[in-house]
Amino acid sequence: MDRLDAMRAFVTVVAEGSFTRAAGRLDISPQLVSKYVSQLEQHLGVRLLNRTTRRIHLTEAGATYHQRAQQVLAEIDDMESQLGNLQTQARGRLRISAPVSFAIRHLAPLLSDFQRAHPAVGIDLQLNDRKVDIVEEGFDIALRIGHLKSSSLIAKRIAPVRLVLCASPAYLQRYGTPQRPEDLESHRYLRYSYMEQESGESVFRWLPGRGQHHHGNMVSSDLVSNDLVSSDLVSNNGDVLVEAAIAGAGIVLQPTFISSAAIKAGKLRIILPEHEPEPMSLYAVYAHRQLLASKVRCFVDFLEGYFGDPPFWDRFDERQDPG
Repeated sequence: MDRLDAMRAFVTVVAEGSFTRAAGRLDISPQLVSKYVSQLEQHLGVRLLNRTTRRIHLTEAGATYHQRAQQVLAEIDDMESQLGNLQTQARGRLRISAPVSFAIRHLAPLLSDFQRAHPAVGIDLQLNDRKVDIVEEGFDIALRIGHLKSSSLIAKRIAPVRLVLCASPAYLQRYGTPQRPEDLESHRYLRYSYMEQESGESVFRWLPGRGQHHHGNMVSSDLVSNDLVSSDLVSNNGDVLVEAAIAGAGIVLQPTFISSAAIKAGKLRIILPEHEPEPMSLYAVYAHRQLLASKVRCFVDFLEGYFGDPPFWDRFDERQDPG
């Protein structure tokens, strides 16, 4: 016996005053309605209805049970309605994980516009450059930057992310502008500790690492200018590295969503543009495709095309004086 079906059959019989009319309302046979009520009485161990050929009457136990059963069914219907609204209308709290620098520079306007379009959605934004476990840590969606790898998660590409090598005009005037990737080994590199270096990318092979400048298989110190110390600068934050590059501390490889303003202002100059690494992408990552909560679906749809194509941060004049 399905207790909810039996409970609903009993309440409907009382409301309609007969098994036949209850059956019509529930779109089942009168025999099945009678069976449900009999099974419910057997389960409870009490008689709920006194039946005559003309009418039915609630027993004392039936009246008590009827009142509570109505409340239970109403609460269940209300709960299912609320869940249905969550699925069809964007509402509730949306937990988002996002990279620090990207979020600080570009997410506030997007989130403000999204909440104006969907005022019933609250936002809980957590910033972290590590790859969070969406399911274990309770996130609805994560924004990730990189090259897409196989995963059980669903990922939707939102925008391309360009990486460019930059240095300040003052640094390049002092130490010279690299003309070939090999020239990078004699420069000071401001290294992002989370950078995924692709072995196939020629520019990565020549970037100094951990203060060691490689020439073939040998570590060479005579290639380094006397004014450049052997120690590099390593950080897990791209904004710090870009600001250090602006200050003349060395060469930096960072996304244009961080460096474009400084490039446009002439504070940084792109070097070796013909050896620019393969672009990465910004992805919206979430756990399930089916029965996706409307707040997640609406946010993913809202992200699509928001930053433009190409993204607005890439609309700067790259025709620079090589210096």
